[in-house]
Amino acid sequence: MAISRFSDLELRAYLDEELPVARSLELEAAARHDPALRQRLASLLSEDDRTDLSLEIIWRRRRLSCPSRGTWALYLANGLGDGLTQYLEFHLHTIGCRYCAANLDDLRKDRDAEAERRTRRVFETSVGRLRSLPAGPLP
Repeated sequence: MAISRFSDLELRAYLDEELPVARSLELEAAARHDPALRQRLASLLSEDDRTDLSLEIIWRRRRLSCPSRGTWALYLANGLGDGLTQYLEFHLHTIGCRYCAANLDDLRKDRDAEAERRTRRVFETSVGRLRSLPAGPLP
């Protein structure tokens, strides 16, 4: 029964840690109770260890459909057109690409850290200027 719930493509994505988290959890729960599913996973794992380089394997391993980090940075800055933005959102939310989600999360953290550094520099510069103002009422 559990065998029909997961395609070979999904099992390969799971082995490559590319399956969306929710589906990975379903597969892991099913594999705990289904020896045939565990055997399919083992079989696919041994097949992938061979030097068979089909177009599908190259595409999956090289993540050719994943946008570059620079493209994700432009996405965060709202610097892309509607078509590419829609593709990125599809890739992230519908496909559930874990690599791109991690990349995007990292870029967000970098952006937030940079914003905090800029704010601190402005504040430190302003404090120095305020100290140099003469005491008394402002003009």
